[in-house]
Amino acid sequence: MKKIVLATRNKGKIREMQALLKDFGIEVISAFDLPDVPEVAEDGETFFENSMKKAREIALATGITALADDSGLIVDALDGAPGVHSARYAGEDADDNMNNMKLLADMEGVAPENRTARFKCVMVLYDPSGAWISAEGTCEGVIALEPSGSGGFGYDPVFFVPELGRSMAELTPEEKNSISHRGKALKALRSQLPDFLDKTGS
Repeated sequence: MKKIVLATRNKGKIREMQALLKDFGIEVISAFDLPDVPEVAEDGETFFENSMKKAREIALATGITALADDSGLIVDALDGAPGVHSARYAGEDADDNMNNMKLLADMEGVAPENRTARFKCVMVLYDPSGAWISAEGTCEGVIALEPSGSGGFGYDPVFFVPELGRSMAELTPEEKNSISHRGKALKALRSQLPDFLDKTGS
């Protein structure tokens, strides 16, 4: 069975990605399952740069095909912020609540019709041989006036999904995976997977 290591220590992402990959016939492990997995600095200027760097460095360090994603929130009224800095929007040591509070403060006074935003995810699957594939996905929504819901992680409580009438944090895991940026990126990656496995001899 093919083994893939998820190049992340974000427990929320690990739960989501393991659920999304469970029917692949692939053993999915995380960085927590391997000793001495290096911390990779996310210092790229784009989601793709960060995702590629994480996947490549983890694959080469472990000898196992690595799947990395870099994702974030793009808010139109903030000229695309927080973007690649989503995890550190309120500072290097910020937690989810601090980031959400800063976002809501920065959006104070912005009219409802101008609160459009989207989550974006870019995934890279990198084999130690140097072969790789990439895919991306987006999820459209608006920034709510206040947090709601206790599910998910990150900006989910303040990201309202108009088509479902709820925040991302109010969705079941199955609902979220069906519409999320990460779910869409992984679905796009799946279509490339057979050729990739043939190419890498897996």
